Amino acid sequence: MQRRSFLKSAGGALTAGAIGFPAIVRAVNAPPTIRVMGTHVTLQEELRQRAERELGIRIEFYPGGSAEVLLKASLDPHAFDLYEQWSNSIRVLWQAGTIQPIETRKLRYWDEINDLAKTGRVVPEARLGAGDAPYKLLFIQRDGTLGGTDTGQISFLPYVHNTDSLGYNSAVIEPGIPYETESWGWLLDERYRGRVAVVNAPTIGLFDLALAARGRGLMDFADIGDMTRVEVDELFRILDSFKRQGQFRGVWTSVPHSVELMATGQVDVQSMFSPGVSTLKGMGVPCIYAAPREGYRAWHGVMCLSSACEGERQEAAYAYMNWWLSGWPGAFIARQGYYISNPQRARTFMSAAEWDYWYDGKPASEPLLGTDGEVSVEAGEQRTGGSYHRRFSNIAVWNTVMPVYEYTLRKWGEFLLA
Repeated sequence: MQRRSFLKSAGGALTAGAIGFPAIVRAVNAPPTIRVMGTHVTLQEELRQRAERELGIRIEFYPGGSAEVLLKASLDPHAFDLYEQWSNSIRVLWQAGTIQPIETRKLRYWDEINDLAKTGRVVPEARLGAGDAPYKLLFIQRDGTLGGTDTGQISFLPYVHNTDSLGYNSAVIEPGIPYETESWGWLLDERYRGRVAVVNAPTIGLFDLALAARGRGLMDFADIGDMTRVEVDELFRILDSFKRQGQFRGVWTSVPHSVELMATGQVDVQSMFSPGVSTLKGMGVPCIYAAPREGYRAWHGVMCLSSACEGERQEAAYAYMNWWLSGWPGAFIARQGYYISNPQRARTFMSAAEWDYWYDGKPASEPLLGTDGEVSVEAGEQRTGGSYHRRFSNIAVWNTVMPVYEYTLRKWGEFLLA
C-alpha cells in the first residue's frame, strides 16, 4: 500500500489490543515527521517514543513555558503541526488564524469522549464553573465563530484535563480538610510570607490569585471568569501591595521549576500542576494537592492542528491524535494525576488499584507508581478531592482568555516588576 493512502486510513483504522492499533507501514521513502509544540505536561519522552514506535512516524517535541509556546504558535503556524496546551489558548490561536478545523469524522473515538468537553458537565448536577467551559470553544460554527452547537468541525481535540489548585508542604503547614479548610487564600496568607510562589502565566496565575483574594475576603467579583477593568485594577492593587511586602518567593514557568522550588525548601505553598505534586511525593517531599473550599481552577487540554499542516503531515497528525485516545496514553497520564476524555478505554491499561485511586477516589490498596517509575502513592493513601466526578463537580473557574486579556497582560507584567 502507498504510505499516503495507508496514513489516510490509519486515523480511523485503529483496533483494540495490547498496543492499541497497528503501526504505520513504512514505505521506501522516509516516514513523515510531525512537530508537536506544547508544555512539559504532555510532551514527555516516553510518550513520544511509544507513539513513534506504534505509528511508524517521526515525532519531534518542542516543550516550553505556557506563555512562551502560546506566543510562538499564535505568530507562526509553520512552527508546528500540532499544538498541545489548555483551552484558554484556543481563542488566541483561532483569532490569529494559526489553527484549522479538525473533522470529527476522522476521529475514531469521538463518540467515546465524555460530556465534560461537549456540555461542560461531567454529571448533570455538576457546577458548571465560570469562564470558558470547554464546550463554549469546541465547535466551529457556520459563521466561523466558536460555540457549543455540534457542526462536525472542532477547534481542538479534547483529551487530557484536570482540576488545578495549590500544593503545600505538610511537614511545614498542618494538613487541612478538603473542601472545608484548604483554601486558595493561603497564597496571600501572611503566615507564609516569603514562602509562596505562583505560576507565571497571566491566564492561569491571574485566576489563582483572584481566587486567593476572594478566599481571604479582600475583594469579590461580579463574574470571576469575566472581570471588568475596574476589578482587574483593584485585584492588582492588592497583589502589588503583597508583593512589595515580600509575600512571594517568586514565580515559576515550568513543572520542573515548581518542583525545584519546593524540593529545595524555598517555598512551602504555591500554585501547582499535578505532575509536580507527584514528582515531589516520589522524592519524599510530603506535598499535598489541596481541594480548595472556593473550588478548583479547571482546564481542558487541547490538541490543535496548525493551519499550515497539510498532506502527509496532516494525515500523520490525525493518526497521532487518535493514538492519544487509544487507551495506553490515558492510562500513562493518569499516573501523574490527569484524566482523559474517554476514560473507560484507558481503564483497560490500568490496574484495579490504579483505577480505584485515580478515578474513583478510593484509598490505594497498594503502592502506586508515577510516570517516572517511583512510588508516588503509598498504600492506604486517598486522593485529595476524591473521585473524578466529585472534583469536576467543584469548579470555580475554567482557564479563560477574558475580553480584558490584553489589559491583564500589561497588569501582569507590572506585577512581576513591582
